[in-house]
Amino acid sequence: MTLLVIGGGLVGLATARALRAKYPTARLILVDKEPQFGVHQSTHNSGVLHCGLYYKPGSARARLVRRGIEQMVAYARAKGVKHDQCGKLVVAAGADEVPRLKALFERGQQNGLQGLRWVEQGEAKEIEPHARVVAAVRVPEEGIIDYRGVVDALAADLTAADVELYANAPATQIARDGTGWRVQAGAHHIACDFIVTCGGLHSDRLARLAGENPTTRIVGFRGEYFVLKPEREHLVKGLIYPVPDPSFPFLGVHFTRLAKGGVECGPNAVLALDREGYRKFAFNPRDAASALSFPGLWRFVGKYAKTTYFELRRSVSKRVFVESLQRLVPEITGDDLLPGPVGVRAQAMKPDGTFVDDFDFLERPNALHVLNAPSPAATACLAIGEEIAARVALA
Repeated sequence: MTLLVIGGGLVGLATARALRAKYPTARLILVDKEPQFGVHQSTHNSGVLHCGLYYKPGSARARLVRRGIEQMVAYARAKGVKHDQCGKLVVAAGADEVPRLKALFERGQQNGLQGLRWVEQGEAKEIEPHARVVAAVRVPEEGIIDYRGVVDALAADLTAADVELYANAPATQIARDGTGWRVQAGAHHIACDFIVTCGGLHSDRLARLAGENPTTRIVGFRGEYFVLKPEREHLVKGLIYPVPDPSFPFLGVHFTRLAKGGVECGPNAVLALDREGYRKFAFNPRDAASALSFPGLWRFVGKYAKTTYFELRRSVSKRVFVESLQRLVPEITGDDLLPGPVGVRAQAMKPDGTFVDDFDFLERPNALHVLNAPSPAATACLAIGEEIAARVALA
């Protein structure tokens, strides 16, 4: 029996790891189109360990991240990957945000977060002296990690477990062959009995290549960061997050101390016309046509027109970006910031313009397609891999 995983990001690597544990004697292959594994969302993110504060109680996101963060911390310890459960402070910067912060606190309690505490202004200022805060929630389980280190450790584990790993191997043909599949991946012609696609930014395309017709579409949103100059890093002790704005389905800009040193500030969320566009104004004709021809995108823009315009302004104006950061840390100035990294998040969108708000798996007798793996997929990847492996049944 031969199993094939297409996609070498954290979810794909973790899925292959779980499949090897379940099927120790099967031939197991993992392919990725890039020359190195985990080069997109897996390592173009803020490097945060999430524990389930934001997610709807009972959802797969809430369930898998609870197990996932425990597994990820244990794995990082075992493999010597840099990480730190430094805790996070979610701050209400104004009195108007306190009711929403209380609702978030209650959600965290429902999701079983350990050590979650409501803290008043005085204590919050002891934790983050430079933050603007009326009240806050302390999330001690959350922290930071080097996800590049996790990717490399997983790849090494798979090699040691006799998993065949092929980089520079884009899947260009996925064709049914009786009860199995024939896949062209770069120079490799692969006959297999079961495929799992973990395509991230291209998950919808991989499913279509395999003959499926998902109603959702991946729309990329670019997230841009600044970093604090070293002499100003003392302004942030750990993680400082805002209360999410209900008028836009993203968390908003925040401050993140990094596992390898430094402090990131961001990200914003602007439409990406290139699913792998890490430069401002990056443009890919195929990706742009995919997004702009999708009715769901225009319904999304119509619903969030004001905030969409603001995000665009914040992308082109450092002054506007700084003003957003100053709501959390008033001492920040434009002179404190240097250009930082950029990421593109793969957001599965429905035709009505709403986001798919949970993990989304499309299952077939001889295939499983991961159509949506939003945050906290990096933190929860080991648990997600186990979830996928549990659904894979070889005849």
